[in-house]
Amino acid sequence: MEVTPVVRAAVSDVVFGQLVDEILSGRLAPGAVLPAERELAESFQVNRHAIREALKRIQQAGLIRITHGGKTAVQDWRTHAGLDVLSALAASGAIPPLRVVRDIAEMRRCVAADAARLCAVNATEEELAAVTRAAADYPSAGGAEVFAGDLAFWTAVVAGSGNVAYLLGLNTLVAAFGEVGWQVVADLGLAAEFAAAAEHRKLAALIAARDATAAHRTAHRLLSRFVDAVNPRE
Repeated sequence: MEVTPVVRAAVSDVVFGQLVDEILSGRLAPGAVLPAERELAESFQVNRHAIREALKRIQQAGLIRITHGGKTAVQDWRTHAGLDVLSALAASGAIPPLRVVRDIAEMRRCVAADAARLCAVNATEEELAAVTRAAADYPSAGGAEVFAGDLAFWTAVVAGSGNVAYLLGLNTLVAAFGEVGWQVVADLGLAAEFAAAAEHRKLAALIAARDATAAHRTAHRLLSRFVDAVNPRE
């Protein structure tokens, strides 16, 4: 395993990032045993505390496990990791960026459409008002403002759904899109969805009217624009 020496002290984040990249890229294959903490500290040129902190986080992510005898073995991220490694997966190049974007888009459509349904059922009047305001403020033109406007709208919808898992999932998906690159995402077809300010306002009106069925249908159709753009098989 080749690593880049770290030039600053207390840099467990850097160690974490490099080791995760090695695992997700397959350069450290499932079943491989990591060197001992002392060897890793020498390779990275950091203290053992930084190594220990990084390994703890990697273990929490499900990418390694401590085996009998105290050895640290790599696990297959496909069967052990959770959504918390999605942004790292996008950055690592372990799978093609277009596939990452496509898979995120499909999950985003499922989660957000159901969140719109739940929001129509569960949201308080204050939360419904927040959705309506976010829709009214949704930018009609492109540019950086549209990313912020879109995020504000869907955050309000997911918050109103009352589903904490959906809210945390939204954060993960946004972070993963950021790792791929927002301009890349826009170029792939998200701009077609972002340009639909009127559709977002229509969706907000359906949610405010507590029409759960129509809200789900409209959200699914709206979010399908991006899915269709990155997934010609649809």
